[in-house]
Amino acid sequence: MAENGVDGERAQQRAGTRDKQNGNVTDSSPRERRQQDREERLSLVLWKRPVQTLQYSFLETLITLKEWTLKLWNRRRIVFLLSVLLSILPMAYSVEGAHQTYIQYIEKKFLWCAYWVGLGILSSVGLGTGLHTFLLYLGPHIASVTLAAYECGSVNFPEPPYPDQIVCPSEAAQGAITLWTIMSKVRLEACMWGAGTAIGELPPYFMARAARLSGAEPDDEDYEEFEEMLGQAETAQDFVTRAKLAVQNMVQRVGFFGILGCASIPNPLFDLAGITCGHFLVPFWTFFGATLIGKAIIKMHIQKLFVIITFSKHIVEQMVSLLGAIPGFGPSLQKPFQEYLEAQRLKLHHRAGEGTPAGENWLSWVFEKVVLIMVCYFIISIINSMAQSYAKRIQKKSCDEKTK
Repeated sequence: MAENGVDGERAQQRAGTRDKQNGNVTDSSPRERRQQDREERLSLVLWKRPVQTLQYSFLETLITLKEWTLKLWNRRRIVFLLSVLLSILPMAYSVEGAHQTYIQYIEKKFLWCAYWVGLGILSSVGLGTGLHTFLLYLGPHIASVTLAAYECGSVNFPEPPYPDQIVCPSEAAQGAITLWTIMSKVRLEACMWGAGTAIGELPPYFMARAARLSGAEPDDEDYEEFEEMLGQAETAQDFVTRAKLAVQNMVQRVGFFGILGCASIPNPLFDLAGITCGHFLVPFWTFFGATLIGKAIIKMHIQKLFVIITFSKHIVEQMVSLLGAIPGFGPSLQKPFQEYLEAQRLKLHHRAGEGTPAGENWLSWVFEKVVLIMVCYFIISIINSMAQSYAKRIQKKSCDEKTK
C-alpha cells in the first residue's frame, strides 16, 4: 500500500507538471499565433504571390472606399456646405472682371503649395515604404535654384516658365547672391513640404489616442510593439529598443519641448513620438503645434541650409575638381559631371526661339530612372501593404470565430 501511495503521489506530480506545461503553452500560444500570422502576412507580396496580392489589395481598396463613404455620409452636412462653397468657384471663373488677376494668382499659389504639402504627406504618412520626396523632389529643386542663382547672379527668374523651368532674367543682376537670398526664394515650398510631413505624423497619434480612450485591443502592429516595449522597459538591452525608450521618455517627461526637439532633427523614430503622445493623451495642439514648428520651420531650415551650402558654386567646382584627382578613373568620372554642369548653364541662358539647348547626358538619364524606380517601388509597397491589411482582416475574423 505504501508503494501504491508513492506511485499515486508521483502520478499527481507528473499530472501537475503536465498541467503547468500545458498552461505555459496556452499562455504563450497567442503570442506565437500572432507571430505566425504576421510572418504569413509579410509573405504576401507581389513577387511571391502576385495574383492573391492583387486580389487582396483590390478588396481592401473597396473596403476602404466603403468606410470613407460611410464617414462622409455621417458628416453629410459638412460635405453639403463644402459642395455649395466649391460650386461658387466656377462662377468666379466665368465672370469677367478685375478680380480674375487675383483669382489666377491665388489658384497658382494654392496649387503650388498643395503640391509640396502632398509630397510632404507622402514622405511621412506611412503608405507602403513611404516616398522619400525630399531626396527626389525638394532637394533637387533647392539645388537647381542654388546653381541657377550663382550662374544668373539673381533669383528673379521670369514667371513663367519658373518654377517648371529656370531661365536667367534678362535684366542685369543687382547685388551679390547670399545664402539668405536663396533661402528666401525656396522658403515657401520648403515650409509647405515640412508642413506636409507634420500632417503625415497625425495617423499614429490618432490611432494610439483612440485605442487608449476606447480601451480596445490595438489593431496596429506599431502600437502592439509600443505596448510590448513599455512592458520590457527595464530589461531592454539592444540599442534600437533603448533609443525608442529614450524618445518615449523624452516626449512623456518634457512635453511640448520634447516633441519639438524630436521633430527638429532628422529622426527615423518620430513615429514613436506620435504613438507615445496619443497613448498618454497629450493634447492635440500640443503635439501638432510642436511637430509643425519643428518640421516646417526648424528642421526645414537646417535641411535647406545644408543643400544650399553643398550646391554653392565654389563647393560644386571643388567637388568636380576632386573627382579628377582620383587616380585611375578620375578624369573619365569627372567628364560627365562637367558636361552636365555645362548643359545646365546653357539651359539657364536659353531663350525661346533661340534653338534647342544641348541634350542631357547620362547623369540626367540615370537620375530620371532612379526617380522612376523609387516611385514604382513605392506603388508596389502600397499594393503589398493593402493586401496584408486585408489578410489581417481575414485572420482577425477567423480568430473571433474560434473564440466564440
